[in-house]
Amino acid sequence: LAQRADGPHRRRLGRRPLPGSTVPEAAMVLDEGFIQKCREAFNTFDQDGSGTIDTQEMKLLLEAIGEAPTEEELFRFMADVDEDGTGEIEFAEFLRAFEKQRGGAQELENELDTIDAFVALGGNSDKTGFVDTARLIQVVKEEFGMTLKIDRLIDELDKDKDGKLNFMEFAGLFV
Repeated sequence: LAQRADGPHRRRLGRRPLPGSTVPEAAMVLDEGFIQKCREAFNTFDQDGSGTIDTQEMKLLLEAIGEAPTEEELFRFMADVDEDGTGEIEFAEFLRAFEKQRGGAQELENELDTIDAFVALGGNSDKTGFVDTARLIQVVKEEFGMTLKIDRLIDELDKDKDGKLNFMEFAGLFV
């Protein structure tokens, strides 16, 4: 983990990109306090002080947070987190697993924000219905005062050229 030049309390964490991600994952930054909490949790369950969490220690960790994994679930979880295939979880792998979970929560939040915007412009919360492109252009230009070439963007997104955007077409605005 390398410290960022813009502050002593933030660190970069290199990760593999999430599907559909538009921001390079290497640019994601973890808060120093979050990293410290992860370190404390890791050390608590690294009972033998080896610097890794083995399958038995991971089982205890999961049970401590209210999970009761079967042997198969535990094996799958370890295989997902153990990126280097050693059979043990190093701290960096542990931290990436937590960050990946946080990223999933962010993706869900982004999806919910897109649905809220879709509904506010006339679509339905179950992703059915449409947003009238003329209304969308009006909102972007007049209510938000944006000067971008929204007409051309909407024209590209409106695949069937019916003057309306379904949810998938609308969501393309946020990619």
